[in-house]
Amino acid sequence: MDDDSFVFVIGRKLNLWQKSKRLVAKEVNRKTINVMETMQHNQTHADTCFACVEACERCLTACLEMGASDSKGHNMTACMKLCRDCADFCMMCGRLDARGSAFSSQFMALCADVCDACAEECEKHAAHHAHCKACADACRACAEECRKMAGTD
Repeated sequence: MDDDSFVFVIGRKLNLWQKSKRLVAKEVNRKTINVMETMQHNQTHADTCFACVEACERCLTACLEMGASDSKGHNMTACMKLCRDCADFCMMCGRLDARGSAFSSQFMALCADVCDACAEECEKHAAHHAHCKACADACRACAEECRKMAGTD
């Protein structure tokens, strides 16, 4: 093979390699866009879960800091326990959804049940404690969103 043929063959292979590299880059970009669109679609659910986590944590903290006279004679133990459980479930549910876990649907259904239980308990105190009302509202919104996403509404 003479030098001109060698250069021609190498140039042709380089050209083919560059074309295949561009095709791969386009395919990777297309898949990345699809993944980002899917993540955007579920962002509302994850945001709702994380808002519920914050409301539960704030309610729990307020209950812990409240004195006997502030509790208006209510035993807040059940409220605090459910707020802890709910915050943990919502945090995990939001994380599973954000990563596109195959288990997120089943977890969403369970999270909705925990949110309902927490909301029910906080509603008992909502007339006397703003933090309980805020928590109950966030829990109800999260339960609704979880059921919608899990397809159990």
